[in-house]
Amino acid sequence: MRSVGSIFSYLWKIINGTRKFILNLVFFIILAIFIASLMQGEDPIEVPENGIMVLNPNGMLVEEKTWVDPFDKFLNEALGSGDEVPEVLLSDVIDSIEKAKTDERIGALYLNLQNLYPSGLNKLRAVADALNDFRTSGKPIISNADYYMQHQYYLAAHADQLYLNPMGAVVFEGLDYTQVYFKELLDKLKVQPHVFKVGKFKAAVEPFIRNDMSDEAREANQFLYSALWETFHADVTAARNINPLVTSGKIDDYMSAFNNANGDMAKMALETNLVDALRTRTEVRNELINLAGHDKEEDTFRHITFDNYLASEKVIPESLKPKDRDQIAVIVARGQIVNGSQKAGMIGGDSTAKLIRDARNNEQTKAIVLRIDSPGGSAFASEIIRQEILQAKEAGIPVIASMSSVAASGGYWIAADADKIVAAPTTITGSIGVFGLLMTLEDSFAAIGIHSDTVSTTEISSLNPLEEMTDYQKTLIQRSVETTYENFLSIVSNARNMSRDDVHEVAQGRIWTGQQAMEFGLVDQLGDYDDSIALAAELAAIDDYDVNIVKQELSSKEKFLADLFNSSSDYLPTPDISSQHWLMGTLNKVKSETAVLQNFDDPKNVYSYCALCPQPR
Repeated sequence: MRSVGSIFSYLWKIINGTRKFILNLVFFIILAIFIASLMQGEDPIEVPENGIMVLNPNGMLVEEKTWVDPFDKFLNEALGSGDEVPEVLLSDVIDSIEKAKTDERIGALYLNLQNLYPSGLNKLRAVADALNDFRTSGKPIISNADYYMQHQYYLAAHADQLYLNPMGAVVFEGLDYTQVYFKELLDKLKVQPHVFKVGKFKAAVEPFIRNDMSDEAREANQFLYSALWETFHADVTAARNINPLVTSGKIDDYMSAFNNANGDMAKMALETNLVDALRTRTEVRNELINLAGHDKEEDTFRHITFDNYLASEKVIPESLKPKDRDQIAVIVARGQIVNGSQKAGMIGGDSTAKLIRDARNNEQTKAIVLRIDSPGGSAFASEIIRQEILQAKEAGIPVIASMSSVAASGGYWIAADADKIVAAPTTITGSIGVFGLLMTLEDSFAAIGIHSDTVSTTEISSLNPLEEMTDYQKTLIQRSVETTYENFLSIVSNARNMSRDDVHEVAQGRIWTGQQAMEFGLVDQLGDYDDSIALAAELAAIDDYDVNIVKQELSSKEKFLADLFNSSSDYLPTPDISSQHWLMGTLNKVKSETAVLQNFDDPKNVYSYCALCPQPR
């Protein structure tokens, strides 16, 4: 018989051999793609005459793409995993539509929205506005899908011809918000959550202390999402004359339409005017070939995708741009607010403050637009950013806070002292409130035989997650939370010329739409990104200017790797997010909910964060 040692030796050889095989396989895949990219060169992208531009965004619309290590991104795509939620720049989508409108080479626009991920309503509205403007050119917009999710249909409703697969369906069921709760899990793990809060409606801590929504949280959710749904519903029904049976939100109406169509959801969509016709993929393909001509090489209609279309446009190198023109600096603040320096997709107190400082120190900067898309986070990091905004104002540079989908809690904190605040009607904002949150594990570790004991030279001992919190520690954090809340009220009161009591009345962690926030005096103007730029130019009294997007500079190594692996990624297939299994989608939601905790790094454990503010499905 083999000895135990020889068995483990044999197993190790198998494991080690497998490891070497996988590493070698990955290496040669990367090497082959790299060599292919070098040999291929950069062939010019041609826009076909009278071709069709295909708008096929793959992922979620964002103001700024999240930084991902280029090697990790390439490796994930090579192995077929890809990003959990791919991202598409909103500005790229809108720019491509605007350019195609006046481009004589583009004869029509085709919407392929199968891979569009749920995005902020204000972002969908911005794309819809661009589509409506495109239609004034007289060029047709055609949309087709096997299945329309609600957010996809919002854009498709603005097409001249809207087609659906005969086996497909259209989802039109209203907005909803689902919160994942962890109290019972924490109880089973014997984890002690310690919560400190101010404000009746500050529900960000509820997932850790409850198994369901409080009455206050449910009231706030219902109030907010009802207002958003009214806007969504009004926009879609204004774009198409849809039968009210499928838009009323009433089960009896919906089932009446469903039964009238004999249980056929595609037929129901046609009969209620959700779509213009039912078409197979082949029928749509042939129609587009008749419209734009046949691309024999690809055996499809003559077209160019929106990202390739943008890449075909000549970009003026920075070195050739005039250096003495006035500039409006745009700084994107997207993501959770945390301390220190962070890459794009996360707001770092130090890194975002540095971007504002860089803009202030640029002699050509005449105004700053802070484009905010954030549910907040660390109160300390938010204050660091606000202080830098004050420095810009003291230097005589007007600052505009431009709110995207979300600018709440810490997101409102960094906006409050801007000269003007511009929000979309559907922006989620407010949530003026703070809380403290930390976990201790004394019972969890004791259950498995691990204990902790401490010797201290004073009675003021530091927090130890392996030991029970003392009464003085609890008092310290609660008072810190209360003081920070009062500071928040003072900041808003002074900046918005409101009394402390008036601010408190609309604060307490309550969330509002941009429309509601304007009625309460928390916002100066309703508008979008372009309106913010125009307002900045007005305050700076300039007519001729460039818009300068201020970004973090990459190191030489990061630039090299990004160029290398981004070009190599062109040879990999695009991941199809429409086929993601429902179970994986649910697990990813749980993962994203818990990932927020990793970024709770405030030095005083005090946060201004809105847990309810991510956009609903």
